[in-house]
Amino acid sequence: MVPDLWLNEGGQSATGKLMDHVVKSHAAFPELESNAKASGKNVYMYLNCHLESIKKCSAVGMLTVDLHVWPDFHGNRSPLADPTLKGMVTGLALTNSLDDLAKLYLATVQAIALGTRHILETMQNAGHQINTLFMCGGLSKNLLFVQMHSDISGMPIVLAEEVESVLVGAAVLGAYASGDFKSIQEAMEKMGKIGKIIHPDLAQKRYYDNKYKVFLKLADHQKEYRAIMQNI
Repeated sequence: MVPDLWLNEGGQSATGKLMDHVVKSHAAFPELESNAKASGKNVYMYLNCHLESIKKCSAVGMLTVDLHVWPDFHGNRSPLADPTLKGMVTGLALTNSLDDLAKLYLATVQAIALGTRHILETMQNAGHQINTLFMCGGLSKNLLFVQMHSDISGMPIVLAEEVESVLVGAAVLGAYASGDFKSIQEAMEKMGKIGKIIHPDLAQKRYYDNKYKVFLKLADHQKEYRAIMQNI
């Protein structure tokens, strides 16, 4: 994509769409939608605030100590490259309150971040050295999403000053093509600016290390269940 540089690509099959699916299909979504509208917030801003209000003395992330999600509702793109994998949720209760919806939303956000950690770990095991994440796009506007990625990966996350990074990228390419800059790298350095840097909460490291162990077991268990059901 850039002359003399290599790109290693990895991604998940569904992120924002998965969050929409989990939230909008929940029985408490009409209540959420009504409350969010009354407060002047979008549903995700409202959920983030609601999580803060119910966390009590613990960190927000610990609300999902008994709730775990495997996020491959649309198959796994990276690092397993298995389109047959399905989504999984363990730890559901016989309630459908707004609190339950908020916790399931949080567990889904964490699962996406754990999937990112899975990709990063696979790349690092192959010899790549990664110590910082750069995030842009719509989900980078969701501070809970960003913080969970930082906490779970254990890495700082750099956000662009301009939230509409795709537009900046198009402008960079246009500026280079018009001859205003000698290289794409020069255009990037002059036109791209760093905004916030989000740092991980290292006090949560052990908790998320354990969540990651559960995350990996979910995939192993799904494959075991599939093998059992094939034996008929």
